[in-house]
Amino acid sequence: MFSRIGKSRREPVDPLAGKPASFGIHRYLQGSSNLFEENRLLKFAIVGLFGITAVLGAVIYSADRNERTVVVPFGSGGDLYVTGAKPSAAYLRTITRNIVALAGTYSAYSADRQFAELLSIVHPSAYNSMRDSLNSILDELANNPTLSIATYIRPDQPVEWSDRDILVPVEKVRVIGGVIRKFRGNLRIRYAVENGRFWLVALNEESFNAETR
Repeated sequence: MFSRIGKSRREPVDPLAGKPASFGIHRYLQGSSNLFEENRLLKFAIVGLFGITAVLGAVIYSADRNERTVVVPFGSGGDLYVTGAKPSAAYLRTITRNIVALAGTYSAYSADRQFAELLSIVHPSAYNSMRDSLNSILDELANNPTLSIATYIRPDQPVEWSDRDILVPVEKVRVIGGVIRKFRGNLRIRYAVENGRFWLVALNEESFNAETR
């Protein structure tokens, strides 16, 4: 005959049974302290993650700014490049010579073609005003077909440049009807570099009052 063995159900044991009242308060405070510590560590991890993201973003931005973009204008060669928004010295010298030649040396037979090439590097914000200025010169040449202008960079004076403009000491020779007049002054070339591309912003003649003979 089989005997039935009954399973007795155990009552849950109260962990605080037999403990002083202060023990429960101590456990509660300890649990709260652990939770606070975990939350603080979580906040610290989030702040650290944001910090790492910011540092990586700055490094990527700096690398992009310092990336070397090779820009060779007018079919020239040599050490011509733009790093970020800063052209090399060789680049500035080459672009200066070409701008002076295109804008400062012309006649009724060559001006139209030269000015069109010059306008191809003019910044869109300055395009209309530059085009109007060059068109006024074309009108003058149409009325005076014997007029010709030659502009040379002076070798006795240094060319100065900054990150926004180039100051070029020049000598201008104006010939009309066999009459020659010479002037000396400065040609200020304002420029901008955007996305590795050189843009001409403005051309201004300065201090051309003194005539040399």
